[in-house]
Amino acid sequence: MPGLRLVLSGVRHAYRDLNVLDGIDLTAEPGQVLVLVGPSGCGKSTLLGIMGGLLAPSGGTVRCEGAIADDCLNPLTYVFQDFALLPWRSVADNVALVLEDRLPKAACAARVAEVLALTGLSEFAQAWPRQLSGGMRQRVGIARALAVRPACLLLDEPLSALDAQTRDLLLDEFTALIERANTTTVYVTHNLAEAVRVGHQIVVLSRRPGRVRAMLRIDRPLAGRAATDADLSAMEATLWQMIRDDAAAAAREIETRTDRYGA
Repeated sequence: MPGLRLVLSGVRHAYRDLNVLDGIDLTAEPGQVLVLVGPSGCGKSTLLGIMGGLLAPSGGTVRCEGAIADDCLNPLTYVFQDFALLPWRSVADNVALVLEDRLPKAACAARVAEVLALTGLSEFAQAWPRQLSGGMRQRVGIARALAVRPACLLLDEPLSALDAQTRDLLLDEFTALIERANTTTVYVTHNLAEAVRVGHQIVVLSRRPGRVRAMLRIDRPLAGRAATDADLSAMEATLWQMIRDDAAAAAREIETRTDRYGA
């Protein structure tokens, strides 16, 4: 069954007199990962919020096309950088939270067991969040998102709260998870090495107001990619050259604002 396609046409957004996004045209294809990159303040998270329906754009349209499976409980599902786990609930009960009052008890238990197995967490089902590493807590957050069998997974810098070593270790598992889930995915990151590991299509946004500066494709399976791959390193260097000047300008703007108004 074909999956969900998100089509954005002429999307723009402003917070009062601050123009954040201007004329965004892009398509997130079924079963593929679209990655949004760009300098700080370019509107990546705002655009993700618009795609997921959390924000209404100031102009333009967002269309959802294609079929949604009957067992999908939430077509558009978020994973944030904050793990957002309830400390008084076990791993299994944190995952079950999004299924309660939506599935019969037996079906809920079966689906929780399924996503815990998918994310390698079965043996930690009764553990408390405080007993888990940062990487494992984020895996619980991903398991919870997958439990609703989303048609589109929206990830806002899901690995940025982790230390570099944990992030690198989790990235291999994460790409395998995304590929097995086979759902349309939109992924926001500031980490270009991460972008080339997880993306089929990489959309480069310009400095505010964010516009689509470039779209790059990587036509390789996610599971076959490694940090040492020469083609991925070359793609990362290309991305950096595209956003370097904008990133430096954004950093200067932040420094100027801090000097003017205080930290």
